[in-house]
Parts: sequence; structure tokens; C-alpha cells
Amino acid sequence: MEEKIKKKVIAQKLRRNGYSISEIAEKLNIQKSGSISKWCQDICLTQGQINRLAEKQKSGSYKGRMNFLERLRRERIKEISELKKKGIKDVGELKKRDFFIGGIAMYWGEGYKYSGGNQVGFTNSDPKMILFMLKWFKDICGVSDDRITLQVKINEAHKDRVGDVEDYWSRITKVSRDQFNKTVLIKTKSKKDYSNFNEHFGTLRITIKNGTQIRRKIMGWIDGLKNNIS
Repeated sequence: MEEKIKKKVIAQKLRRNGYSISEIAEKLNIQKSGSISKWCQDICLTQGQINRLAEKQKSGSYKGRMNFLERLRRERIKEISELKKKGIKDVGELKKRDFFIGGIAMYWGEGYKYSGGNQVGFTNSDPKMILFMLKWFKDICGVSDDRITLQVKINEAHKDRVGDVEDYWSRITKVSRDQFNKTVLIKTKSKKDYSNFNEHFGTLRITIKNGTQIRRKIMGWIDGLKNNIS
């Protein structure tokens, strides 16, 4: 795990324990506190922690400012939760046609559509989206299990975790690792910052064997959606 990732995890732990941004910066020997503020922006402090920091600052205005910021933070978190619940309620239970249209829209956004190709494929990192599309390919497109192949793509920093990552996707999809192609390790010049290294599982590519006819049908469905845009 890279040094920056370790520092991020430690910073978040210290913040949960009530340390100030400047205290965390000092402990981790980080000159600029901007990164720490970003890492810890969703961590709420208890009233006791706020009082401790205010006492250390010896400033009533500091305590008032911290209380104000914590109130804003909690209100934001509450609003996010309420809007999420409302969104789930708005969608409700999908009927077959809803499911059909939803899959077309997802394929339009993330599926293989490059000109001249005949491959049917879909790539994403979200397990729920992967499960949605696997079910869509099976129930809507009539794809049998033996026509499905999967492949993981992940940053080369995770090369020692490839087996665990493949096991993770195999459990999620209930597809045997025998149907997985060799994992692709992505080489990058810049080092990506993973906030929780061992909970990163890359992206999963779904490919359908002998999918020419299905691809043509899907592209027609996408055109059908396009025709509804004035």
C-alpha cells in the first residue's frame, strides 16, 4: 500500500478520534492541510470532541464556528440520506418493460458499440450494475450461462490481490472462475490514491460469445430510444 493511502486512512482514524486538522497534519508530517480536510470532510465530530478542540484553541468563537460547521455537515448528511430514500421510493418495483428499457439505457452508456465491431460487452465497477446487466442479458436477450465470459481489469498496484479480486467477482456474479479470462493489470504513470486498498476490486467486463445477432438487436433498441428524443 502506498504511503499516501496509509496517511489517508490514519488521518480519517485520527479525525474520528477528535483530532483537529492541524494536529493531524503535524502527526503525519503533512505541510498542507487541504488534503486532510478533503479526506475528512464527511466525518462528524461529537460535541465532546468539539469542546476539546475549542478548549485547546482557547477561543469561544472557535467553538461556535465548529458547532456551526458540524451542524451544516450533519444537515448535509441527513439531506443526502432523505433524498436517497425518496429516490428508491420514486423508482419502486420495476416491471418487465421498465427492466427492458433500463438495460438498453445502461448498454447505450457503458456497452460496446464501436463501429464495425460485432462484440457484445459491458464494463463497470459497480456490482449492482453488473448483476443488473447479467440478468438483462439472460432474461431479455436470452443468453445462456455458457455464453458468458468475464474479465477483471485492475491497477497493477493490486497484482498481489488478483486471486482475491477474481474470487470476489465470482461470488458476486455466481459465475465460476473457469469462465474468467486472464485479469488485465493496468499500468499507469500516476499512482492512484485508494482510500481503502483492500476493498478496491477494479472493473468487470462481461462478454457474450457469438453475440452478433444480439448486438444488432441491441443497437436497434438503442436507435428506438434515440427516436424518442426530439
